Amino acid sequence: MNRDPDRTGVANLILRIGLAFAFLYPPWNALSNPESWIAYFPPFMRGIVPDAVLLHSFGALEIVIALWILSGWRIFWPSLAAAAILLAIIVFDFSNFEVIFRDVAIATIAIALAVQNRRELFNQQRVPEHAI
Repeated sequence: MNRDPDRTGVANLILRIGLAFAFLYPPWNALSNPESWIAYFPPFMRGIVPDAVLLHSFGALEIVIALWILSGWRIFWPSLAAAAILLAIIVFDFSNFEVIFRDVAIATIAIALAVQNRRELFNQQRVPEHAI
């Protein structure tokens, strides 16, 4: 199977842009419409800190993950974090599945990016054969 590295790189970039957008839009929109987003947090997370602090702190985390993914640097880790966050959203807000069903597709994008970029993780930890 002959893979075209240019197309693989372009596909990776498109996936990264799509995933990053999914993590950049909520904190941006939460600035003007926080009531629409705070309801997605599970009840056990609310009330620990004021809702605005919870919402915007999580938004800051989303922005960091999105920018990391866009940067192209060690994509395995932010993709894994994005997948974990999205899967947690699905599990903890399953009763609202008619709205969050798209998170399943976005989580699979994150998982695909992690799988596609897993080599960068394992190549750095591999011991050279001549060292054994």
